[in-house]
Amino acid sequence: MSSKKRTACTAALYLCVALLGAITTPGFAFEAERASVETVNVESAAKVPAAPVTQLASVATTAAPAASPLKPQTVTFAASTPIVQAVGTASVTATFGSLAAAVAAQPSNAGEDEQINCLATGIYYEAKGEPLSGQLAVAEVILNRTQSGRFPDTACGVLKQRGQFSFVRGGKLPEPNAGSTAWRTAVAVAHVAKRALWDSPADGALFFHARHLAPRWGKARVASVGNHIFYR
Repeated sequence: MSSKKRTACTAALYLCVALLGAITTPGFAFEAERASVETVNVESAAKVPAAPVTQLASVATTAAPAASPLKPQTVTFAASTPIVQAVGTASVTATFGSLAAAVAAQPSNAGEDEQINCLATGIYYEAKGEPLSGQLAVAEVILNRTQSGRFPDTACGVLKQRGQFSFVRGGKLPEPNAGSTAWRTAVAVAHVAKRALWDSPADGALFFHARHLAPRWGKARVASVGNHIFYR
């Protein structure tokens, strides 16, 4: 082999060795791999197409409907009406125009009612022939005594109490003339008084005496009706 060929072969050999060394260098391989990785991992920003304006308006309308204006809440109350309870004379006046009408509407027979019979007997003997208001006032005194707690609690007991009514003798009531108009009127007045169908002018009275008498009782005077003066 000539020296020129040897020199050429040697140069070629060195060149091959140099190239081989460059390729197998760790730094070169790392840089090449990192460059490859960076190229793969870097994403290009994709362009998102903008939604049409009409579509956005449709979505907004669907998602958020327009709120209707609020109406004030109202409460309706039932109309108030006064409660009226008829008591005393108010209810009587609506039924009877006068005491005479109230008396005329009552039964004139005492029947088996002992207390009505006793009350009518007191009216008959104490106020027979007097105006109806005077007879009602006597009945009022008898009934007031039954409720006072100071006298017997029945009409019969009040009349039979000793020393209270002059027509009673020995604790026994006399027999009235049951067929007379005066008795029938007394019975009817007793019903009016017992049922409180008409207000008595002697309201609250517990005592009475004839006009021609003047006892010194020292009691409060309530009324003067018919032939009697009434006190409490």
